[in-house]
Amino acid sequence: GSNAHLLSSELATLITGRYVTLPVYPLTFSENCVFRGLKNPEKNPQRADEFTRYLRYGGLPGIHQFPDVQEIIDEYLSSVMNSILLRDVVMRSAVRDPAMLERVCRFVFDTVGSIITAKRIADYAKSQRLKMTVDTAINYLRFLENAYLINRVPRYDIRGRRQLELYDKYYMGDLGLRHGFLGYRDGDIGGLLENVVHTELRARGYSVAIGKSGEYEIDFVAQRGEEKIYIQVAYLLAQEETVEREYRALESIPDSYPKYLLTMDPVRRTNRNGIVHQNLVDYLLAEP
Repeated sequence: GSNAHLLSSELATLITGRYVTLPVYPLTFSENCVFRGLKNPEKNPQRADEFTRYLRYGGLPGIHQFPDVQEIIDEYLSSVMNSILLRDVVMRSAVRDPAMLERVCRFVFDTVGSIITAKRIADYAKSQRLKMTVDTAINYLRFLENAYLINRVPRYDIRGRRQLELYDKYYMGDLGLRHGFLGYRDGDIGGLLENVVHTELRARGYSVAIGKSGEYEIDFVAQRGEEKIYIQVAYLLAQEETVEREYRALESIPDSYPKYLLTMDPVRRTNRNGIVHQNLVDYLLAEP
């Protein structure tokens, strides 16, 4: 069925037990390269420019139907975002205060890759001299998630082997929609890179959680059947302090599942204590 008439969250009520969900994600970076006609992207010197473009415009296939003009693509992304927000969220959920919902959406989009709670959103509204309860914030987050604008990622205690109920992270369903809504901000590069890796892992069929190992946080714990991997994402390892922080988090994990540190540093695969340091774009272009 079309998303214009039925959201997947409503299937359980209408056709219980008679459907199979096949999730479809925005284009991954390697798929984006195919759409762009980039040959041998693993070795193509243009791949850096293509990745910058991918960070800005995201992975909606529709952008490839337009001329490669920033103003045109930005207008398309803005129109899609506004349409989803109005039709799939405001009208469908009968939101009484669309302006407040828009503020919540902006707040979540603006803090991509950060831990978000409903209380934090309510406190933010209070700081803006606006009234919003925690329950309202919870509902707004659920509405945005049901419309696939955001994806909630729970936290997982690696040592205790249990899922934690507080302090989730939210990643964008598509980065292009975020930029169509907020405008492009390359100062958020750390969160943007995390979002790209999150989309890649989901598209590869992994279930994804944030890892907690003692006092350290692991960006992603990804599991697919019996396979499990840990991934830490950073922009650049420019300082020794950053190197130690990122490696120490992975080294604190008390098991032998594969561990990756993905950065934009111009490296090929290197190894430290079993942890593979790999260029992030190389990882995205590798076979799943």
